[in-house]
This record gives sequence, C-alpha cells and structure tokens, in this order.
Amino acid sequence: MVGKTSPVNAWTAYVQLNPKARLRLFCLPYAGGGASIYRTWAKELPGSVEVVPVQLPGREARLREAPLTRIGPLVEAAGSSLSPYFDTPFCFFGHSMGSIVSFELARHLRRKYGLAPTHLFVSGRRAPHIPDPDPPKYNLPDKEFLAEIGRLNGTPDAALQSEELMQLLLPTLRADCEVIDEYRFAEEPPLSCSITVYGGLDDPETRQEELGAWRRHTGGGFCVQMFPGDHFFLQASRQPLLEALSAELASLAAVV
Repeated sequence: MVGKTSPVNAWTAYVQLNPKARLRLFCLPYAGGGASIYRTWAKELPGSVEVVPVQLPGREARLREAPLTRIGPLVEAAGSSLSPYFDTPFCFFGHSMGSIVSFELARHLRRKYGLAPTHLFVSGRRAPHIPDPDPPKYNLPDKEFLAEIGRLNGTPDAALQSEELMQLLLPTLRADCEVIDEYRFAEEPPLSCSITVYGGLDDPETRQEELGAWRRHTGGGFCVQMFPGDHFFLQASRQPLLEALSAELASLAAVV
C-alpha cells in the first residue's frame, strides 16, 4: 500500500498523495518535455494508482539546472533520487525519449538494487536494439535543429517562432536529443516484467514492426496497441490512450 507520507524531491512534481493506491506509476517525458505533461493524469487514471510525474533536470522548476546528455548518468541519478518511492509495487510509463529512459532505468534498478517494475509501458519509440537510421541532430545549427523538432508536431508553431522562448528551451532540447542520438544499446537478459507498447498509426518516426520488436526485451507478457495520430498521438488520442492505460493499471493493481 502506498504510504500517506510519500517523499517529495526535485525529481518529482504534481504528485497527489493517494493513501488508497496499491501501485505507483512513474511517468517519464519526451525530449524537451517536463513533468507537467502528466499533471492531470492522477484524476484520469484509477484510484488504485498513485501517479508520479518525473521532473528531469533542466526544465520547468529545474530550469536552472544543467540537463544531462548521456543515458548512464541520467538513470543513475534518477534511480538514486527516486529510490524512496520504490517501497511499493511500481510501473514506468515513458513516451519517445521517456521510453528509453524507462527501459534503461529498469535495467539499472535490476543491476544495482535487485528491483524490478511490475510493468513497463513504452510509447512512441522503436525497440532499443534497433539503431536510429537518421544522423544525429542535436548538433545541427539552430535553424535546422528547430526544423527537425517542428517536423514531429509536438511543439506549437508559436513557440517555435518565438526566438526568446526557443533560446531558453534550446539547451534542454539539444541535451535530450543528445541523450537519444548518443544512446548505444548493450545486451542484457530480458526484463522480468511485462511490457505494453503504444504507438501512433501515422508516426513517421516509428514503424509498427519496430514497436513489436520490444517483445525481445521481456520474459513476461507483451502487447502492442496502436492509436490514431502521429508521433505525438498521446495528445491527439489522449482519451483512448488513457482508457487503455487505465484498464491495464486497474488489472495490475488488483493483483499486487
């Protein structure tokens, strides 16, 4: 059972304490995103779940901190800082970059602490062993870099056209893209937890067979569910996505 005095630190935001919860859901953002992406999810997911949006360095309330640029230090810091929350069954949800961070965080917890999530939800990201076919973009000139970011339809045009705002956000966007561009998969045994993969039917970044390739990384149950929308289908198909996630979480919480 989740305790009434759930710890709060810089790595968490928008946590609504839920003493009736049986399961925690850690939510990891996409590149350039912050914990606010998930700020309303606690109201829309089952009452048996406590939602913990994860706030990475370099954004929102942590904007003055330097963002991390490599997956190793990122999951090391996250695992250490979030460790007080691992006193109850937990799951990870991550979209795009957040999928890789969630996956590597799960492997880090297994190596260092002997811990495992109950379930891993990954969204909008090819399986980690499949190399990115595109060249790195984090070191492109500003104009070309922002064009690449805009192509994914996750950043409003008004924000992209605001030079002042973009100069504020560029360091974090570049750092997050560097995390992914420089990510190198290393072989380890499959995770013991089950994996659910969510994808957008019109996502130009990820083909359905690349989503299905996540099966290789679990020794448990596995499924893929597709939704209308492009890479940011979690916005375009928000309601059906949350309904699907709610159903799975309710089932998981009933048996932990």
